[in-house]
Amino acid sequence: MFERFTTAARAIVVNAQEEARDLGHPFIGTEHVLLALLDEDHGAVAALLLPYGVEASVARADVERLVGGSPPDLSFTEPDEEDAAALKAIGIDLDKVRAAIEESFGAGSLRLPREAPRRRGLFGRFYAGGGGGGHIPFSRRNKKVLELALREALRLHHNFIAPEHIMLGILREGEGLACRVLTDHDVDFGKLREDLADSVDKTAA
Repeated sequence: MFERFTTAARAIVVNAQEEARDLGHPFIGTEHVLLALLDEDHGAVAALLLPYGVEASVARADVERLVGGSPPDLSFTEPDEEDAAALKAIGIDLDKVRAAIEESFGAGSLRLPREAPRRRGLFGRFYAGGGGGGHIPFSRRNKKVLELALREALRLHHNFIAPEHIMLGILREGEGLACRVLTDHDVDFGKLREDLADSVDKTAA
């Protein structure tokens, strides 16, 4: 289902886990995907939300206010089979990436010290020790958002899934904490949908 995700969209999925870990949350929710979208360098979603005053630091403070945060759990856990299969489907093969990193940096290089600095990017802190944390599962609601991102791409006749489609999936699902944050900032969902569609159409052209 996720084989059409662009590199940028895959990075959003990976960095959402990093956002959850930084907040000490035990699962990846829609709010963490929103934070990853807002943190994307030169991202269209972040640019479209900026006029509403929704930027990464503001949204992160909102999430902490609404659900709280705690020190990250730095213990190592392997991804369960379901999540590993889902990640492989969007082009993230844990075993292959682990092997490539260890080939370049040596065996055990994924188990960094607990005090390692925060790292971003496609491989960021996705692995145990890769900046300090283990695997965090997606919430059921968030898995639904990713399914809806695919439906939004099909609706718009696109043969790829970009970050804008993920944001459209969040809006279509409509019940997650991400939508609560957007509502608190008086985001016009109808206009945002139109702007997202226009933005991704330019990418497709």
